[in-house]
Amino acid sequence: MKIVTSATVFRDALGMRLSYTFSEVDEETGKIISDNNRANRMITDSDAQNAAEAVLAYAAESLEG
Repeated sequence: MKIVTSATVFRDALGMRLSYTFSEVDEETGKIISDNNRANRMITDSDAQNAAEAVLAYAAESLEG
């Protein structure tokens, strides 16, 4: 199975991007097959885009104290 270990959302010239790392684990033994794999993609789903915007807005509000 693949387990997401971190995720970052940010805006770039192409739009909203998701960058994440994950590990692969054998479901039967629990043995780590691979670790710290990296992937990224553009966020095209409107619900996911709205959620990402909400997280970024929350971060901006947190800066204001």
